[in-house]
Amino acid sequence: MFVTAFVLGLLLFILYKVFIRAFYTVKPDERAVITSFGRAERLGDQMTEDDTLNEEERARYRFPRLHTVGPGGPYFKWPWQEVHKVRVVTQAVDLTWDPTKTQSTIEAVTKDNLTTGVGGQIRFRVSERNLYAYFFGVDSPLEHVMGYFISVLRERIANFVDPKGQNLVGDAELAESGGPPELSEGVSINDLRKNLPLLNDYMEQQCRSTGARYGIELDAALITQIDPPADVDRALSAINTTRNQVAADISTARADAEQQITMSKRAVEIASNNAQAEVAPLRELAETLSRIKSSGGPEALRAYIRNLRMPLLGRAARIVRTSGWTR
Repeated sequence: MFVTAFVLGLLLFILYKVFIRAFYTVKPDERAVITSFGRAERLGDQMTEDDTLNEEERARYRFPRLHTVGPGGPYFKWPWQEVHKVRVVTQAVDLTWDPTKTQSTIEAVTKDNLTTGVGGQIRFRVSERNLYAYFFGVDSPLEHVMGYFISVLRERIANFVDPKGQNLVGDAELAESGGPPELSEGVSINDLRKNLPLLNDYMEQQCRSTGARYGIELDAALITQIDPPADVDRALSAINTTRNQVAADISTARADAEQQITMSKRAVEIASNNAQAEVAPLRELAETLSRIKSSGGPEALRAYIRNLRMPLLGRAARIVRTSGWTR
C-alpha cells in the first residue's frame, strides 16, 4: 500500500513537472530567457558592445548576448530548464522609489549649501540587447540604476551654475538679451528651477551607460520639482521680489534716460533747422548782390539797392536824411 502510494505520488509529480509546467507562454510585451541547470542559452561567442563606456568599463561590463524567446506560445521546456521573463515596454518610476525605505522626496544640497527636495520621475525600459546584465549581472538592476541616477543628480545639483553667468546688469548681457535680465540669477535654487530642461538633458546624457552596466536603458528624465524647506522658500520669495523690483526700477530708469536722449536729439534737430531757415534768405541775398555787382558794376548795385528800398520808403511814416560833415 505504501509503495503504491509512493509510486502514484511520483507519477503525479512527474506529470505535473514534465507535462503541466513544461509549457509556458510569453506575452506581447515580454521577452524570455531560458536557463539549463542555471546557464543561460547564449548566441555563440557574441558579446555586448557599447560606445558609452570607456576602455576600463568595457572590460568590466562585457556580457554575453543571450538567446531570447519572443511573444507567443505555448513553448516547451525540460524540467531542468527555467524560464526568466521580463517586460520590455517603457515604464515609469518615481524618483523616491527605494525598496529599502519609504521617502517622500529626494534631498540634495546646492552649491550655496541649501538643502532642497527634488521630485519627478524617470522613464526606462529593459535593454533587449543586454538581458544578461539585467538577469544575472546584479541582484536588483532597477535599484542599482536608481542609486546611480540619484548620485549623479546630487553631484550635478551641488555644482550647478546658471549658464547665463552671474553678471546681472552688465552691458554685454543687456546688449545680447535686448533688455534687463532676470535678477533672480545667482541663487542656486532659482537657477535650478529656471533650467530644469537643461538639468534633465544632462541626466539623460550621463545615464546613457546604464544599459551597458545594468541592462536598463534610461528613456527620459522628468525632474519637475525643486522644493526647498518652507523657511528657505519664503526667504527666496522675498529675495526674488526685491530683485524683480530692482529690475523694474532699472528698466524704468533706462526707458526714461532713452526718452530724454531722444527728446534732446529732436530739440537739437529743430533748432538746427530753424537756424538754417533764417540763414538761407541772407545767403541767397548775398549771392544775388554778388551777381548784380559782377555783371553791372557798382552803379547797378546802387540802383538795385535804391529800388529795393522804395517799398520800404513808401511804408515809412518819417524819413531822416543825414549828411556827412568834417571837423
